[in-house]
Amino acid sequence: MNFRQSSMVRHWPTYLVLAILSAIVLFPLVITVSQSLMTNQEVNRWPPRIIPTQPTLESYNLVLTQQDVRLDLWLRNSLFAASGYTIAVLIVCTPAAYAFARLRFPGNRLLFGILLVTIMIPGQVTLIPNYLLMRDLKWLDTFYALILPGAANVFGVFLLRQFFMQIPAELEEAAVLDGAGYFGRFRHVIIPLSTNALTALAIFVFLGHYNDLFWPIIVTSSLETRTLPVGLSIIQSSYAGQYRPMILAGVVLSTTPILIVYALFQRRIIQGVTLTGMGGR
Repeated sequence: MNFRQSSMVRHWPTYLVLAILSAIVLFPLVITVSQSLMTNQEVNRWPPRIIPTQPTLESYNLVLTQQDVRLDLWLRNSLFAASGYTIAVLIVCTPAAYAFARLRFPGNRLLFGILLVTIMIPGQVTLIPNYLLMRDLKWLDTFYALILPGAANVFGVFLLRQFFMQIPAELEEAAVLDGAGYFGRFRHVIIPLSTNALTALAIFVFLGHYNDLFWPIIVTSSLETRTLPVGLSIIQSSYAGQYRPMILAGVVLSTTPILIVYALFQRRIIQGVTLTGMGGR
């Protein structure tokens, strides 16, 4: 028995627990995919079936061809809004986090503490002021309302600050000897060393905004600006009880981009969270 086999034998309880937890987590996804391939009669049959007797793509055809269902447009809107919001968060939060991590100015710690306190403020408290601001700016039912509010992400500032504080100050001191100022150090030292943390933050922000329903359903009203979660809620309210496989097919199609993003960047996510270190100083 080699070392790998002996290690698996010793840790089989851990592998068993992980396998059970994985099955529990994946079971809803498997059921969703399976029932999206069933007919409406088979989905509503009791007892419910896990595997379709005659798999069909009828529900996917319906969700892609219905006149009042624009899944392709909603998907593009969600990807565009989530990408724009992610870029805005990185542009705003990265220099702010660097300022809190490296610059020494009066009230640095106090201001950062106040900033962290705002995390505890429920989003519902700022909902009406934000909506009124969008109305006064005439940004309702536009992508500006979907992208710009919330670009000053407090969690993003906190995450990047913790990472920046772990970068050795000696690297910046070497840049100072070469004549680099604050911006030069930020651009040529901090940013290249922070790709994992920036990627992890970008993915977290992107996924959160992609899945957001509450704010888009308030500030959008037309078919052309609705995002995918809003569209799925409309499908569910319009076709509930009639074409359940169609609703599940829409869920599967909307989940696919998220799974692709995670599959492509899961290593970056793990490295970013590991190297960021929530301990801080």
